[in-house]
Formats: sequence, structure tokens, C-alpha cells
Amino acid sequence: MLNTIKNAWRIPDLRKKMLFTLFIIIAFRFGSVIPIPFLDMNSLQALMESASANTALGYINMLTGGAFQYASLFAMGITPYINSSIIMQLLTIAIPALERLQKEGEEGRKKIATITRFVTVGLGLIQGVAYYIYLRSSGIVKYTAGAGGVFVGFVIVLAFTAGTALIMWMGEQINEKGIGNGISMILFAGIVARLPVTFGSVWQYFKLGLDSPSTAGHFLVLAPLFIVLFLMVIWVIVFMNEAERRIPVQYAKKVVGRKMYGGQSTFLPIKVAMSGVMPVIFASAILSIPQFVQFFAHPAEGTFWASVLNAFQQTGWVYIILYFLLIVMFAYFYMSVQYNPLEMANNLRQSNGTIPGLRPGKPTADFIAKILSKVTLIGALFLAFVALIPIIFTNITGMGGLSLGGTSVIIIVGVALETVKQLESQMMMRHYKGFLD
Repeated sequence: MLNTIKNAWRIPDLRKKMLFTLFIIIAFRFGSVIPIPFLDMNSLQALMESASANTALGYINMLTGGAFQYASLFAMGITPYINSSIIMQLLTIAIPALERLQKEGEEGRKKIATITRFVTVGLGLIQGVAYYIYLRSSGIVKYTAGAGGVFVGFVIVLAFTAGTALIMWMGEQINEKGIGNGISMILFAGIVARLPVTFGSVWQYFKLGLDSPSTAGHFLVLAPLFIVLFLMVIWVIVFMNEAERRIPVQYAKKVVGRKMYGGQSTFLPIKVAMSGVMPVIFASAILSIPQFVQFFAHPAEGTFWASVLNAFQQTGWVYIILYFLLIVMFAYFYMSVQYNPLEMANNLRQSNGTIPGLRPGKPTADFIAKILSKVTLIGALFLAFVALIPIIFTNITGMGGLSLGGTSVIIIVGVALETVKQLESQMMMRHYKGFLD
């Protein structure tokens, strides 16, 4: 990986893309600490410290890289853009007009992207209003009386919404002029920024075990165990990202002029983790909605809505079950978007390729669909397993406050691997020799 980055740095075009991506990430981190005006920062800090044990706050902070806790310009994070992308992809399947737009090529995709931007701004506005209401009810907002209060509220909500639009634009700029996927890179930057906080919490648990061996001595074992588990999860993610199912393909011989072509045996590779980190990102974004509602609404304890929202806490079993199901569902959704078995079978037939033992056409398409279904199930179970291990570990050990979960690890490792692969592919396109040396 380091050799790939070093060799890519030597190519002027790739160096510019890497520097541009780094510049966007630095700008994102600056925006994550720029506070919104008209807020009492001392009161805000006291409020967030008192609520630091809240799993909803920790989860939201993880998605925003800590920006939510400081009510900064990027407090809404990339979540509105992710939710907007989910909504548009589902509507593209459900609404024929959007499906036709998607099939129109580049122009159709541009129109869908424009609609996605408007939906993102709308979702950012809704979340900004909700956060403002929470801050005002908590006594954090200054100058709330009279007409001045309306102006202050307008400025705060507008700042949150503008931050949402700006972070969406930054992600799209990475897609166009940088390296990697914009959404994934911004999430990656936010999560990496939280790593010192997470390992600081692990050290505090270990120190607690040293200071109170009679009551908290078990943390002397559990804190190092968390680090070991973290490294094991990284190894599993790297291993599964490289795993693939190879379907053998035999090409028939054909004579063109005086030369004979074909006749070789090859394979059709299908990656186990074909959808990457996107099912985890989408599932996390959807399940963050009840946690946002609980954080803002504060229903009275013992009421029906309080019980419903408590069931969606990150350490609750309802959350774990729904998280598992959503990851599997989005993995199959991405498989259906990326792969069309009938089209793959037709492409094989047109190139005189066959799968040994199967006739071209529908039998080949059915076989490919069956393989895709099995491989997708294995990949989805892998993603769910890695995402849920830290949550279950927290439930069993009681080591709360660790913002680095399986979701974070998958995103960090997955984005790093995908970015390196993109660098390698771009170097191959430039006929660069020796990048693997």
C-alpha cells in the first residue's frame, strides 16, 4: 500500500488528485470546528459533556467526525447526502420516469444528481431546524426574544443547511477531481479524527483497572482484548475484500482471415465484498434517524414513544437485528444494481464464451444468478458480522463510550483499500511500470 502511494506520488496527474483530495479533507476538518454564531459555547460544552454517555450522541458524533458535538458548520455531516442518495436510488427503481432518466446516459444521470442535491438540501434543512429547536430548548441559543430571536434562528438554521450543501459539494468535487469516492472519503476523515478519542477511552478503562483492581480489575484484560479484536477485524476485512468466486469460462475457437482466435480458458471473477462499505453506510444512516429523533424529542420516560425510541439505542437488540437485516438487504440491492445475470450471459454468448456444462442463454443466466445470490449472502453476512461484533462486545463487557465500532472499522479499511486500488488502476491506465515493485 505504501509503495503504491509512493509510486502514485511520482506521477504529476495523480499527485495533483491526491493533493486536491487532501485539501478537501483538511477543509472539511476546519469546517467541523468552526462554531455557528449566537451560541453560548460554555453552556454547549457543559451540555455535551453531561450527555457524552448517550449512545445516540456518540453515534452521531462518529458519523460527523465530532462536528455535531460542537454545533459547528458541518454538524449535520454527510448523512443528509447519504439518505438522499438512498431515497433516489430506491425511487429510480419504483418510478418509471426516473428509471428512464437513468437509462438516458450521462444527461439522465446529471438530472438525477440535480434532484439528489435538492433532496439533500431539504433533508439538511429539516435536521438543521430540529437541532436548532434542541439547542434553544436547552438554553444554548443567545438573543431568543422578539424579532431578534427570529433572525437568530434563521441564521443558525441557514448556517447548518449551508454546511450540508457545502459538504455535499466537497464530496462531489472529490469524485470529479480527486481520488476515491467523495462520501466515503469524508466519512473516512471524520472517523479517523475520532480515533484518538476512542483509544483514549480504552486507556482510561485500562487505567481504571490498574487503579481499582478489586472492583474494575477485569478491564485489565478487556481493554487489551478490545485492541486485539480491533486488529483481528482489520485482518478479516482485508481478507474478505480480496476474496472472490471465479466462474470458469471457455471461449470457442474462431477463424478470422488466416488467423485463429479464441480457444483459451479463463474465469469470470465475482468479488465476495462486491458492494464494498456502502451497505453498512446506508444501514447506519437509516438507523441514525430514530436516534436523532430521540436526541431532539426527549419523550417522557415510561411513555409508548419513549419505549419505541429506546429500543433503537445502538446497544439494543432491536437495533442489532434491524442493523443486520438492513445490511443484508442493501447488499442484495447493490448486487441487483451492479450485476445483471441475463446481460452477462448475453455478453458471453456474443463473445463465443460458455460456462462448461451449461448451454448459452437462460441456463447460463440462471447459473450466474444463483452464484451471485450465494456470494452476496456470504458478503452480507461478513459485513454484518464485522459491524455487530463491537456492539455485542460492548453489551457483554459494559465498556461504553467507545465511538469506534464495526461500522467505523469497515469504513476505514474499506475506503483505504478501495482508494489504493483506484490508484493502481489509474497507474495501469497510464502504462506505469513498476508500481508493484
